[in-house]
Amino acid sequence: MVELTLSTLLTQAAIALAVVTLVAAVLGRWLAGRILRPVRTIAATAQRLSADNLSERVEVTAPVDELAALATTVNGMLDRIQQGVHAQRLFTANAAHELRTPLATIRTAVDVTLDGRPGRDDLITMAHDVRDAAARCRLTLDGLLLLARVQSGTECPDRPADLAALAAEALDGARPGIAELALTVDTDLRPAPVTGQPVLLERMVGNVIGNAARHNHSGGRVTVATGTTGDGHCRLRVVNTGPVIAPAAADQLLEPFVRGDGARLHDGTGSGLGLSIVRAVVTAHRGTLRLTPLPGGGLDVIVLLPAAAAPAPRR
Repeated sequence: MVELTLSTLLTQAAIALAVVTLVAAVLGRWLAGRILRPVRTIAATAQRLSADNLSERVEVTAPVDELAALATTVNGMLDRIQQGVHAQRLFTANAAHELRTPLATIRTAVDVTLDGRPGRDDLITMAHDVRDAAARCRLTLDGLLLLARVQSGTECPDRPADLAALAAEALDGARPGIAELALTVDTDLRPAPVTGQPVLLERMVGNVIGNAARHNHSGGRVTVATGTTGDGHCRLRVVNTGPVIAPAAADQLLEPFVRGDGARLHDGTGSGLGLSIVRAVVTAHRGTLRLTPLPGGGLDVIVLLPAAAAPAPRR
């Protein structure tokens, strides 16, 4: 009787062990699949991405755990890659389009001069044309390289800077253009300490003031003001007279090589990248750029940048 009971108990135990093992295996496989499903989703998304398709992103699901953090990190990496590819394509397309005109000018000047027996005056004229076209190429390339550098997120150590001092230097640099048009300049340069990359900030301020002086009319006015706001920002405001700009066309001024009417620039007065660089620099410094066309003509440009943190008092 005892032996029969032990045999039955062993049989039942073996059956129970087999059932528990089978259930544990099924549950373990289901649980592992559920846990690893986000990893497979991330891998599948990465496999579908290419240079022509960088818009897809990994879905971030709740709850917020390590896998959700991984998906967020992957999406951030894809955003940076897409931004870099876009900047590269923009640089290539604009460079190809804008360099075509000065290169054609060089080719035409050389062909016309060599068509016959050029004299000394003809060669000098050709040399001047080639030099002007080469200067135009360099100006365009410098602007495109700076724009691509800012848009690609190239980081340098941040340093303190003052928008008031940068505006004063920019006004000194724009003095020939101001004198040529007999412009009246009003200034209210109050301290505006910020933190950033001084070279980029200097270029940003110089472009805003340079555009205000360049796109103006004879006897016009330029007003430059700097200072701090009550919400922890520093402000640069430049107001100028000039041609009338439609309010709906203000955003087009921020596009490379485009005027407010949507036409591409080919007047030789600049690289055509002034406000595009301004927008890129302001965005890189976590600021805000506002363009407001004035009813009587001209533009009101406001740049807001985070103010530099005040130094801790010395004990």
